[in-house]
Amino acid sequence: MSFFGFGQTAEIDIVLNDAETRKKAEHKTEDGKKDKYFLFYDGETVSGKVNVTLKTPGKRLEHYGIKIEFVGQIELYYDRGNHHEFVSLVKDLARPGELTQSQTFDFEFTHVEKPYESYTGQNVKLRYFLRATVSRRLNDISKEMDIVVQTLCTYPELNSSIKMEVGIEDCLHIEFEYNKSKYHLRDVIVGKIYFLLVRIKIKHMEINIIKRETTGTGPSVYHENDTIAKYEIMDGAPVRGESIPIRLFLAGYELTPTMRDINKKFSVRYYLNLVLIDEEERRYFKQQEITLWRKGDIVRRSMSQQASIAAQRFEGSNSETASAQAKEESN
Repeated sequence: MSFFGFGQTAEIDIVLNDAETRKKAEHKTEDGKKDKYFLFYDGETVSGKVNVTLKTPGKRLEHYGIKIEFVGQIELYYDRGNHHEFVSLVKDLARPGELTQSQTFDFEFTHVEKPYESYTGQNVKLRYFLRATVSRRLNDISKEMDIVVQTLCTYPELNSSIKMEVGIEDCLHIEFEYNKSKYHLRDVIVGKIYFLLVRIKIKHMEINIIKRETTGTGPSVYHENDTIAKYEIMDGAPVRGESIPIRLFLAGYELTPTMRDINKKFSVRYYLNLVLIDEEERRYFKQQEITLWRKGDIVRRSMSQQASIAAQRFEGSNSETASAQAKEESN
């Protein structure tokens, strides 16, 4: 950074050790554009080099220390002055002194905890970044480098189907069913809609995926609804006894995993919204929350699943041994 008209006497560059092989992921910026950033997961080590290059060779650079930080922070747009840090790690690279030539410093943050997924929304931003700083008397020289973190899950152990009804007494009775309540981001929502009673002239029917972002607490709570997808189920009047299948592919939409009460600052939830429109343009709604999660390339069984499978095998082998002994005794 440069203040009071003083120009920078050095430049800083941050280079990751595995920059050539590490995967990159697209991530939306505040202005709605998409950029690619290095992708990390929870528990991965972040290591690399900080290059400090003197702009004028031979000229000395006095400093009060050189450091690098790994930061995870949440910024609420209505409270931009405050950055809420949930991860803050610091490595000192050099003690106070002077640089007489350009120099490279190694750094390593081992098995860094990255508990939340990177997110840029309507009113909130969660970001991770590296920041290298050369401390000086008047103006520090610093450089930031953003990374993207994604959280991976295994298949949910419980994933029950969703059954709901939409009814207006003596006029309309509809049942709809979705195959499950938890979907990974490239999943397919499969369902059926049954028309049990239709005395209203319905002309249009659709399912919307709605993202609801909630920020703040108490009296300062802000809700932002965004319709991510619209799926037309039918265009025309249904008849009693008719059933309509639903297949909605999620892969084509910009979705994130469901986020609940992230660091007590914000939540992101998703809903399936069934919309019916009659010939008089009246709208009927029925909403149901679904859970979205990110599936890893390799899905490992959790320890509890492994333990239960082992226990079942053990009990099975014990029962087989017991039955064999009982047969021998009877003979």
